[in-house]
Amino acid sequence: MATVDVDIKKLLEAGAHFGHKTSRWHPKMAPYIHSKRGGSHVIDLTQTVSALEDALVFVEKTAAEGKQILFVGTKRQAQDIIKDVAAATNQPYVVERWLGGMLTNRNTMSGRIKYLKDLEAKMETGQLAAKYNKLEVQRFQEEIDEMNHIYGGIKNMAARPGAVFVTDITHDVNAVREARKLGIPIVALVDTNADPSQIDYAIPCNDDAIKAIKLVVDYIQTAIEAGKNQAAKKADKPSAKEEK
Repeated sequence: MATVDVDIKKLLEAGAHFGHKTSRWHPKMAPYIHSKRGGSHVIDLTQTVSALEDALVFVEKTAAEGKQILFVGTKRQAQDIIKDVAAATNQPYVVERWLGGMLTNRNTMSGRIKYLKDLEAKMETGQLAAKYNKLEVQRFQEEIDEMNHIYGGIKNMAARPGAVFVTDITHDVNAVREARKLGIPIVALVDTNADPSQIDYAIPCNDDAIKAIKLVVDYIQTAIEAGKNQAAKKADKPSAKEEK
């Protein structure tokens, strides 16, 4: 059971029930659709609550096991929300363009990130300033800034995160594909135009409304924090040998 109960009234107030135009629907979302209104589908929020609570249990368990959750939200509405929750929970994230191989080609990614960290270390210790002129050092700084723009969110990601959270599976389909290829569990918002069968923990929800995205992400953050607290308590608890 999740540490926090999901409030259906808050989901309603956030507009989580507003789906896409009926002409854009995905047939596999039929079980999650409550009705039609004004040419658009309305999501059944009782199912959203149930699915979100299941997802929260999984996220809490994942965090309690010390595993990372990779947050992915490259759509404009989600970028700031994802950066904020990743910073608050110390999790990896991607809010710029998803580069092919971010999960499946770890050798190449690890090489780029190692290069970035080496440059940062040399900049911080003054090695670059001692060896190059000001203009060259400035160019190195620009390269560092550009690489951080692309790789900064996954700079400290483990080789294999415990889960991937995606705010829009049609917009970030490549992230979904790579996670599925590696068998990494996916937690995601799934609007009426998307295929929920691709997702391990599909949360039927409006994936365009900032308030709805923020509300779901806040619940995810609470679950991560609860899981981390469990891990900390377990680490602090003396073992049977220590108690003797």
